[in-house]
Amino acid sequence: MPTFQYIAMDAKGEQTNGTIDASNESDALSKLRQNGLYPTQIALAGEKAKKGAKKTATKSGAKAKTGGRIKPKVLMIFTRQLATLIDSGLPLLRGLTVLGKQEPNPVLRGTIDALADSVQGGSTFSESLAQHPRIFNKLYVNMVKAGELGGVLEVVLNRLAEYQEKAHKLKNKIVSAMVYPVIVMFIAVSILLFLMIFIVPKFKDMFSEMGNAELPLISQVVFGFSDFLIKPSIWIIPNIVWILLGFTAFYLGFAAWGRTPKGRNFVDALKLKLPIFGDIQRKSAVSRFSRTLGTLVTSGVPILQALNITKETAGNVVISHAIGQVHEAVKEGESIVTPLSASGVFPNMVISMVDVGEETGQLPEMLLKIADVYDDEVDNAVTALTSILEPIMIVFLALVVGSVVFALFLPLIKIINEMGQQ
Repeated sequence: MPTFQYIAMDAKGEQTNGTIDASNESDALSKLRQNGLYPTQIALAGEKAKKGAKKTATKSGAKAKTGGRIKPKVLMIFTRQLATLIDSGLPLLRGLTVLGKQEPNPVLRGTIDALADSVQGGSTFSESLAQHPRIFNKLYVNMVKAGELGGVLEVVLNRLAEYQEKAHKLKNKIVSAMVYPVIVMFIAVSILLFLMIFIVPKFKDMFSEMGNAELPLISQVVFGFSDFLIKPSIWIIPNIVWILLGFTAFYLGFAAWGRTPKGRNFVDALKLKLPIFGDIQRKSAVSRFSRTLGTLVTSGVPILQALNITKETAGNVVISHAIGQVHEAVKEGESIVTPLSASGVFPNMVISMVDVGEETGQLPEMLLKIADVYDDEVDNAVTALTSILEPIMIVFLALVVGSVVFALFLPLIKIINEMGQQ
C-alpha cells in the first residue's frame, strides 16, 4: 500500500506533519479528516507535495496589500463566510486560508493572509484583528475576544454578521431618504441655470428688437436675474462664477468647521432637531445604540467596556455624550435608566423598556428588541417620507421650470394678441 506524506492542521489550528498508508490520495485525505486533521499538503512519499494551503505570496510575486480600507458590505460578507466555515467544523486557520484564496478584494485578501500568518505564529484571532484598526474597529475586536474567551467564536461571528447586515440595511434606508431630494434640487438648479444663461438672453434680445413694449412683471424679474448672472463683474468674470465659487467656499468652510469639536457638536445636534429628517436621525441613532450595546453584552463583553465601545461607535456626538454619562453612572453603581432619562435624547419608550430589562435581568435581549422596533420605525418613516417627497419635489421642479417658461412666452403671447387686434 502506498505511503503518503502530509502537512495538516489539527482542530486547534496547529500544524502537524507525518505519513499515512492509503490506497490513493482520496483515501489518504479521508483517513486524515477522520482523525480530525485538515491536510494542506499531501503527496506520495518521495514526491514533491501538492500545495493546497494558502500561499505566502501572490502569483505575480507582488507584496500583498494591507493597511487600506474596505467597504462595510465586503467586511460583512467576509464575517458571514468565516462564521459559516467555523460553524461547520473547520479550524480558524483553515477557514482564513480558504477565504484568502477566493477573496477578490486585494486589500482584504492581503489582510486575511496577514491574519492567517499572525494566527499561525501563535497570536489569538482578536490580537491579530487589532493589528488592522482601519478595517476591524473596537466593536469587532472586542466581540471576537469575548467569543474566544467563552469558546463560542462561531456564535459571536454570526452575531457580528447579523449586526453588520442590519446596520448596512438601516444606513441604506437613511441614505435613500436623503439622496432623493438632493438629486431633484441639483437637477432643478442645473435646469434653471441653463435656461438663465443660454435661453433667456436670446428671448430678451428678440423682444428688444420688436420694440419697447412693456414686459409683464414676471418677465422683467426673469430677464433681470439672467442679466445679473451673466453680467461681467470683478476681473471681467460673470457673477454666476462668483456665486458658484462662494457656495463652494461656504460648503468647504462649513465642512472643515464641522470637523472641529465645537462644529461637530453643533452639526450633530442640528441633525437631531431637523424637521422630519431629525426624527429619522434620532430613531436610527437609538437603533444603533441599542443594537451595538445589546450585541456586545450578549456576546459576553463586560457592561462598562461595552458602553465605552458603544460610545466610540455611536456616530453622533450628542448620543455619544449621553452614553458617556450612562457609563459614569454605571461605574458608580447606579442604574442605566437615570442617566438615559436625564440626557433628553432617548424616547420614553426606550427608557421604559431598558428599565424593565434591568429589573428582569434581560437587558441584552430587551436592547435587541428595541433595536428591531426602531429599525421598523425608521423603515416606515423613510417609506412615508419618500412617498411624500416624490410628488412635492416633482411639483417644485415643475414650478421652477414652468415659471421661467411662462415668463418667456407671456410677452410673446401678448405681442401676438396685439398684432391680431391690429
